[in-house]
Amino acid sequence: MRNRYIQSFQEAQIGKKQVPQFKAGDTLRLGIKIQEGDKTRIQHFEGVCISIRGNGVDRTFTTRKMGANNIGVEKTFPLYSESLDSIEVLRIGRVRRAKLYYLRSRRGKAARIKELRK
Repeated sequence: MRNRYIQSFQEAQIGKKQVPQFKAGDTLRLGIKIQEGDKTRIQHFEGVCISIRGNGVDRTFTTRKMGANNIGVEKTFPLYSESLDSIEVLRIGRVRRAKLYYLRSRRGKAARIKELRK
C-alpha cells in the first residue's frame, strides 16, 4: 500500500499528460525536448518500441532504431517524462511477444515487423 501523498502526487502527474495507446512492435515518433544553454528545441526520434515495463508514473518504454552504419540505437524513456514533448504512433506492428529483445541480434530484412491490418 502506498502513502496517500505519494499516490495523489502520481495521479496529478498522470492527469496532466495525454499519452496515446501503444504496445511493443509499434513504430513511434518521439518529440524530445533538448535544452542547449538558454534555448530549447525539439528533436524527433523514430523507432520501434521493443519493451514497456512498470505501471503508473513509473512506466517506461524502450525504442530502437538503426542509425548510421547499421549501428542500433536504443533509448529508454519514462512515459510521463517532461522531456517528452509528443508521442506519435506511425505504424501498429503485429508481434506475438511483449519484449522484442531478439531484434538486437537481427539486421536488415530479418528485423522487419509486419504491420497489423484491420
